[in-house]
Amino acid sequence: MKNLLDHINLPSDLRQLDQDQLLQLAQELREFIINIVATKEGHLGASLGVVELTLALHYVFNTPEDLLVWDVGHQAYGHKIITGRKTIFHTNRQLGGVSGFPKRAESTYDTFGVGHSSTSISAALGMAIASQLNDEDKHHIAVIGDASIASGMAFEGLNHAGVTDANLLVILNDNAIGIDPSVGALKQYLTNVKKGKEKQDNIFEALNFDYSGPIDGHDLSALISELKRLKTVKGPKFLHVITTKGKGLKQAEADQVKYHAPGKFDSVTGDIIPKNVSDQAPKFQDVFGVTLVELAKKNKRIVGITPAMPTGSSLKFMMEQIPERAFDVGIAEQHAVTLAAGMATQGLIPFCNIYSTFLQRAYDQVIHDVALQNLPVIFCLDRAGLVGEDGATHHGVFDLAYLRCVPNLIIFAPRNEIELRNIMFTAQLNLNKPIAIRYPRGRGHILDWKQPFSKIEIGKGVQLQKGHALAVLTVGTVANDITEAISELNHSEAISHYDMRFIKPLDLALLHEIFKTHSYIVTLEDGVQIGGFGTAILEFASKYNYLSTIETLGISDVFIEHGSKTELQESLKLDVLSISEKIRAILRSLDQ
Repeated sequence: MKNLLDHINLPSDLRQLDQDQLLQLAQELREFIINIVATKEGHLGASLGVVELTLALHYVFNTPEDLLVWDVGHQAYGHKIITGRKTIFHTNRQLGGVSGFPKRAESTYDTFGVGHSSTSISAALGMAIASQLNDEDKHHIAVIGDASIASGMAFEGLNHAGVTDANLLVILNDNAIGIDPSVGALKQYLTNVKKGKEKQDNIFEALNFDYSGPIDGHDLSALISELKRLKTVKGPKFLHVITTKGKGLKQAEADQVKYHAPGKFDSVTGDIIPKNVSDQAPKFQDVFGVTLVELAKKNKRIVGITPAMPTGSSLKFMMEQIPERAFDVGIAEQHAVTLAAGMATQGLIPFCNIYSTFLQRAYDQVIHDVALQNLPVIFCLDRAGLVGEDGATHHGVFDLAYLRCVPNLIIFAPRNEIELRNIMFTAQLNLNKPIAIRYPRGRGHILDWKQPFSKIEIGKGVQLQKGHALAVLTVGTVANDITEAISELNHSEAISHYDMRFIKPLDLALLHEIFKTHSYIVTLEDGVQIGGFGTAILEFASKYNYLSTIETLGISDVFIEHGSKTELQESLKLDVLSISEKIRAILRSLDQ
């Protein structure tokens, strides 16, 4: 039997097949995804779950003329493989390779760039309205998951679409899981629909959608038949499709959380290849999770909140041990922030854990609902800085800039695991102000991190090394890179190193001391340069008329694409070697 996938380079090739050949192609496509992700890593379960749906959509619709929008994009691997990227798919998420998410600059078949969830309905509706205005006869399809559709933005899109006559098809890929299992009343509603329980009303029909389903998302014949029928239906349409995340790989079906992005695994057995971490420091997320449980057991007012990331944030530890005070609110960052604000008005101490990149979605709530009212919400921003292979949509590099301008808000970046524990301890001691604590993805450096708590004085930096000519100012874990870079130099006694720790409030007394005793100042941060920590130091120098030379190092004014964190640091010249060379050049200039 010949391999069909070898001859499929574009959807036009796919449409030359007989419908019964698609079953074989689906099997081959699954094997292709499994074999590459097993060695190259990436998001596995979601893409395996929509293989039949992917083939059916490109078989029935005339893509890319008909516009297909994937929500988030975790499930778009099959789509990428059959839309011209099969031969380069092995570069997925690697530096210079294929993006892990749909990306307009990469292919005309990627009609909308996605990395954050719940945007597909609004985007596809915008395209549908544009087609009407341009007098174009096109189909517009949004594929959205059951976790993503529970988001407020998705409902905003549904609400608008329901009062239009736009040629829009919303397909609900219902597998009852996002990264972690889906939560909330909508999940229960969808469960009832799947079980055939009588409902007083259909929520999607109530929003003026022509609803059909639920149908088996792995039944190619049923999918193709229904999609062909829906092509003839005018106005907004809604197709409810039931799929299994991880379909085709036994372990991925059985443990859908772990196999969302399993790392390297055996493509034949499915067994995950363990990493040697026995002698490594813990992940920062686990330091957060363990510490929160420790604090919550002593302080009954502490609650934990996360928007759909209990495993990724390690709030799962509290959910397992103190479930009544730990809340997964689903993909709803705005709600998470304002929920925390409401709790804070009643004397609770909310630790609101949101990935840095996702807090961008709740910026107004941070300002209007928390900071303006000076409510003591503790924001724990995981995945701050460069995150690596997930790329531009996921790097947490904007938080310092967009938070620094907000009144009443304290901003702290721990240098290591011990400081993360201590600032969490400090924050729940009647701080009476909101605070944002940002920390990176991955592991730290300290094995013996679980030490007795110590209170941190708000707004105070620390001197890590004393010198006389050049002062390097850092915030967060990049301090460790500076320490290593300085150790590579012959004249390290000329260099002072300060961990400012607080981006807001700045340690003004320490800064005055630094500027009075050093002629050259270098700042380093793992965030954008414009508006960030370095900008704060420039503002300080300008306000107090200091004439020291100041050089800011950080993320330049571009979006950083995907690649390993090490590769990205090297490309940005923010790796240890580049920093060491920069400092060496500055010292030479000072000697002249």
